[in-house]
Amino acid sequence: MRRLRLAYLVTHPIQYQAPLLRLVAAQPDIDFTAFFGTDFSARAFTAGEFGQKITWDVPLLDGYRHEVLPQLFAPPEGQQPPLDLWRPINYDLARRLKGFDALWIHGYARVFHWAAIAAARRRKIKVLLRDEATAISAERSPLKSAAKRLFFSALGRGVDAFLPIGTLNRRYYEQNGIAASRLFDVPYAVDNAHFRSGAEKAAQERDATRTSLGLEPGRPVLLFAAKLIERKRPAVLLEAFARIHQDPALRRPYLVFVGDGPLRPQLEAEAQARAPGSVRFLGFQPQRDLPRWYDLCDAFVLPSAQEAWGLVVNEVMCAGKAVIASNMIGAAPDLVKPGENGAIFRVDEADDLVRAMRDVLADPDRLAAMGRRSLSLIERWSFTEDIAGLRAALAATCPGFATEPGR
Repeated sequence: MRRLRLAYLVTHPIQYQAPLLRLVAAQPDIDFTAFFGTDFSARAFTAGEFGQKITWDVPLLDGYRHEVLPQLFAPPEGQQPPLDLWRPINYDLARRLKGFDALWIHGYARVFHWAAIAAARRRKIKVLLRDEATAISAERSPLKSAAKRLFFSALGRGVDAFLPIGTLNRRYYEQNGIAASRLFDVPYAVDNAHFRSGAEKAAQERDATRTSLGLEPGRPVLLFAAKLIERKRPAVLLEAFARIHQDPALRRPYLVFVGDGPLRPQLEAEAQARAPGSVRFLGFQPQRDLPRWYDLCDAFVLPSAQEAWGLVVNEVMCAGKAVIASNMIGAAPDLVKPGENGAIFRVDEADDLVRAMRDVLADPDRLAAMGRRSLSLIERWSFTEDIAGLRAALAATCPGFATEPGR
């Protein structure tokens, strides 16, 4: 039987996607090739928001066929290129698509994406689209929302199937006129097995990790793991934490910040003034060390004012931890079940965050049960569901392709 030829297009290699791309390439009836606009992330590069050199310590290009498209106006080696409406400026994709049956595109907001859709349509190649946008991922005026509906009316004529990453993303497509029959769920997932095994290994050294940070036994740990930038709202978290850190009913919790950014000096000064001895700043941590910090915590807090998804929520749930998230986190409706595995609070409202933290930390046994519930929830939100959704989309758009290999 002829294997279906599937192309994948994305601006650059992304650490969260690499394991999924390897699984797609391993499908016996799919001949898979990934095309990248730039491959800067596969090498050491200087990230603008961190202002420091970054090297991802996970393989981004192993295990699947890939090509980097030729690019105009490429930046100097080692610099993170601008990725905006116009860039990257690539060429020669249309020629390389010859003979493919389907093109799966990640994103729709760049000229890069529109040119790819046009090239695929000219060759009568089916187009699948996956993106992160939701009603809460950006502020939109009524005029902008109306323009977006017009945009999707045109986009829908060039795309055969859309691949929602979660409930809010699916709802966004439907609100913009995409029929439910053209939606195939490919949820935003991480390599669950990797993060779970990493956390299990880290648990064997948890006491030593606590000792190295000077954390007293019996006191719970709240974790923040993200860039220390305004959009992530670390100051709101610190403000709420300062109100509860001495509460004996909550066993006097600690707060650990993993991540770096321009707000760090201000946050360190505020922590010293308002919660001395109860806050730790660990700076930027490599990907391989994250399971260690997920295992360390008792509950994870993501207070962001705007988060299209928030894959860090998936990661920490693989470690079996409770999650406290703002109502502007795209993952929250699918992965955070208030009272079951965590809490959701109103963004920028420190009082409501205090309420959420009190609720989660109040009972140690219930807190542990919340962690177990996180683990059971995330087991059903994985690459297995991604492969099933992708195959369903291909079966619906490419005649002769089956939802399961060999059928």
